[in-house]
Parts: sequence; C-alpha cells; structure tokens
Amino acid sequence: MKKVPVFILAILGTMILVSTGCQDVINDQGNDQQGHLVIKLTDAPFPINMIDSATVYISKVEIRKKSEGDEIEYPYITVLDEPVKFNLPDLRNGITADLVDMKIDPGNYDLIRLYVDEAGLKVKEGDTYRLKVPSGPQTGIKIFMEPDLHVAGGLTTDVLLDFSIEKSFILKGDTQSPAGIKGFNFKPVIRAVNATTSGTIEGLVDYSDTLQKDVSVWIAEDNVISSAFTDTAGYYAMPGIPAGLYSVSAAKEGFDTITVEGVEILAGNRTVQNFTLSPAEPEEDE
Repeated sequence: MKKVPVFILAILGTMILVSTGCQDVINDQGNDQQGHLVIKLTDAPFPINMIDSATVYISKVEIRKKSEGDEIEYPYITVLDEPVKFNLPDLRNGITADLVDMKIDPGNYDLIRLYVDEAGLKVKEGDTYRLKVPSGPQTGIKIFMEPDLHVAGGLTTDVLLDFSIEKSFILKGDTQSPAGIKGFNFKPVIRAVNATTSGTIEGLVDYSDTLQKDVSVWIAEDNVISSAFTDTAGYYAMPGIPAGLYSVSAAKEGFDTITVEGVEILAGNRTVQNFTLSPAEPEEDE
C-alpha cells in the first residue's frame, strides 16, 4: 500500500476500517503491558474532475473503552487533541495517512468519536466554500465498531477510517460543470471494518492494451460495499472489504459495463481483479 508521509498526519480519503493485530480474544487480566493503537484515514472515491480539494478539519479523536463493571457510561479516552487538516482526494486507491499512533491500555473498545469542526471545498477554476459543522465541536461523529476492537498488550491494533467524499459532500447547484457548483452540504459518512476479517481488492483496467483512467469500479454484495476510480495508470484499490464472495464491476462512458461474480476476498490478503473494457455498441434509431 502506498504511504503518505506521517507529518501530514492524515491526508484524508472511502471505508472506516478497524483492524486488529490479534484475531483471538486474549485475556489481558494481569497484563500491565500497554497495547499500540494506530488510526489511519483513507477516502472512498469521488468524481474529482471538477474539484481541486475537499478538506476536513478534525480537532479531536476519542475512543470508548468497554468496562467490566455495570457503568451506565463507558469512559472515553482522548487519542488526538490537536487540530489537523485533511485533503480527502489525496487519499485514494489505497493511500492512507496516520491520524493516531500511541500507546493505549489493553481492553475492548466499541466506538470512535471524531470531532470535525469545519469542511471546505475548492472548485477547479472556481470558488472556495467553507462550512462550519453544526455542533461538531460538542457532539462529534460516532463511529461504532462491530465487532469490538480488541487491544492486546504488546501488540499493535490498526484502525482505518474510510471517509466518503461523495456521500459527505453533497454538492449544490448544477453539478454538470465546475461553474455550476454553488457550494455544498456536509453530512459526514465514515465506514468501519475490522481488518482481521477484511482484505483489499485491486487491479488494472485497460482497453486494447491501453490503461484507462477515471473508470468507476465498485464491489457489491446485496448493496455496494465500496467503490473507486482508476488513476492515470489504470489502477484502482479498495481496502477494508470484509472476507467473503462479491460481485465486482467496472464502467466508463462509451464502454460496456463488466461485472465479475464470485470474487473472493480473503482476510489479510490482496485480491487482484483486472478488467478489459469493450466499446459499447451504438444504439440503433427506431
């Protein structure tokens, strides 16, 4: 997986993947060795041909630890309290950036709360829009983890947050051209998956041995799980896909849509699925 320099802290991008370094439940009683928590950020794709940037300003991240007692409220632990800015389109096709990297007490954690104060959108050759998030600094975005995230002493536990630009930034105005975009509404959507039970699908898309960019690729079970757009090298990647069998499709204007059934995703592995596009037959006039 391509890495973004850590100093960016989280270059944005869409799937909220929760990955654990240990799949089996470990008895942490009597173990005073701390675990290691890493939270990464990535982006579910968005047609960015009209957008220069889509930024989020994260002021704080908390994680909730489940207690053994009968407390009404589980305690929250602050794992990030310094504001950071992320440009989500920089996190595409498997690129991630570190958001949190710290020691943490062993145990089970069931919820991450992300505080987003502001979002911004820069239209290509157009205006820049900024939007304050109502109650963002007070309530935060709650991201539940199922199953619970188990942090074991002495082991590293990874969490990947997949931020969907397309679902989070709802464009206003005429979206057929950059000049028609008149702002956006912000409704953050983040996906979480346990990495011990998930894998990555990636591949290349071509037509007549020429790699194709801006091809829409998506993976679905009953509904679409994740999607991506190929880059200039015809490459796509979708991390954080739960293990199982799926259909994977590729589509681009002027070409027939291709769907491959029964694609198997294995936990902790990469599945390669390439596509070769064929020109769509012109429709005959009646």
